[in-house]
Amino acid sequence: MSRSSAATVRQRRTAWALAVLLLAAAAQPVTTRPSETQPAAKHPPGALQFHPCTLAAKGLPVTVAAQCSQVPVPLDRSRPDGRRIELAIAKIMSSAKRPRPDPVFMLAGGPGQGARDSYPGVAPAFRDVLRDRDVILVDQRGTGGSHPLDCHTDELAARAEATSIDAARKAAADCLAALDVDPTHFTTTDAVADLDDVRAALDAQRVNLVGISYGTRVALEYLRRHPDRTRTVVLDGVVPPTLALGADHGRNLDAALAQYFELCAGDRVCAQRFPEPRRTLDEFLAQLRKAPIRVTYRDPSSDALRTDELTADRVAGVIRLYAYVPALAALLPYTLTEASAGHPERLMAQAAMIESLVGEQINLGLQLAVTCTEDAPLLEHATTPHDSLLGEDFGAGVVAQCEGWPRGRMPPDFHAAVHADTPALLLSGEFDPVTPPRYGEEVVAGLSHGRHLVARGQGHNVMVVGCMPRLIGQFVRAADAASLDVRCLDRIARTPPFGGSYGWEP
Repeated sequence: MSRSSAATVRQRRTAWALAVLLLAAAAQPVTTRPSETQPAAKHPPGALQFHPCTLAAKGLPVTVAAQCSQVPVPLDRSRPDGRRIELAIAKIMSSAKRPRPDPVFMLAGGPGQGARDSYPGVAPAFRDVLRDRDVILVDQRGTGGSHPLDCHTDELAARAEATSIDAARKAAADCLAALDVDPTHFTTTDAVADLDDVRAALDAQRVNLVGISYGTRVALEYLRRHPDRTRTVVLDGVVPPTLALGADHGRNLDAALAQYFELCAGDRVCAQRFPEPRRTLDEFLAQLRKAPIRVTYRDPSSDALRTDELTADRVAGVIRLYAYVPALAALLPYTLTEASAGHPERLMAQAAMIESLVGEQINLGLQLAVTCTEDAPLLEHATTPHDSLLGEDFGAGVVAQCEGWPRGRMPPDFHAAVHADTPALLLSGEFDPVTPPRYGEEVVAGLSHGRHLVARGQGHNVMVVGCMPRLIGQFVRAADAASLDVRCLDRIARTPPFGGSYGWEP
């Protein structure tokens, strides 16, 4: 079985913003400007009717009170009088008696996450923003409550994971056959047009954008098309427009693991108990490639005994998810050493726990609609080093899935760099295995009033870490990144590696 087959489908569907990303494409930078856009839906200004609702995220014991509504938009933007779909939106009310007229739009990751589902997990990042402004959540078309591209994701993904790239290809074909709508109308370009319709329906002259992972692609594309309607932009886990989702995953993951393992080498207890964790990982994977093992373990959700097969693909996929979160990555040297010594039960249980979250917030149909249109053409020519944890043909599974998937349209400059003078705050995690800090540096070079902050020792998405919520609130309030006092970021410490099953040493 190809190393890309099982790992590719599973890893691309994570519920932790697995935002995913990217390969450099040759493109000339362009300056943002008002341009011809797809026809807008017609809404009487300020005519939306909201009703109380509660937002909840699967797997999180958190709920958020909100006001919900719907905005009808054309399915096919070239036929504004044709079939319409409803966009599900929510408003988190500001604590101000008179909120500022320019709300904050939160743009979720994925592609495939609904904004309303993902908000409870990042709500602390908006605590200061809400003092002055409402926060608006728009489920991107194809996700959440906005005509989701429902194709029985879990069942199809399980079939793809269990066999080969051929099965992944068939799963995509079956997903396509299950849809009741043409997926070529579910691209980032369509999502940007939808956002502007929601802005108009709210009677807001300008908006502030907060993009998370893939949401940064949406934010930058909105900025490109509507610079005059964009007051500020916050980008967390930056996706350069010049890159394609997936092609750089292997390089980025290996670099992040090297940084995490370097922390172990610099820690007296970790270095003594778990020497050379990368070598341990490589040897364990080699063992599993020769002969996967059956593992009996306690299910972390039900405590029931289960027996599953542990394969090299499965381990590589789980390690990639570990790398997103420093607190999980701190477990790796200990867990890998334990598993390679003949006790993989803990690793297996943790894999089951993480995988139980995978796909619960990611809509496979929307992910394919976006990726096959915008990224597959670039991935067809991309390669990953053969010695990467993810293998040299990581993108092959994505390309295979997209072979029979209809592709939508995107503007000719879609993959060009964005140049703008809009105030922008860019956030990166030092150890991000998906959107490393160099991506933020690439994008901020085109934003004349932009500033890039890197959170020490952090992984993917850092908006809720330390003083970041306060900095975001100050930035949106003043629309000035240069004036921020960011010395509080120095207090963010790297997570030390575990010294054993009880955590860190005293």
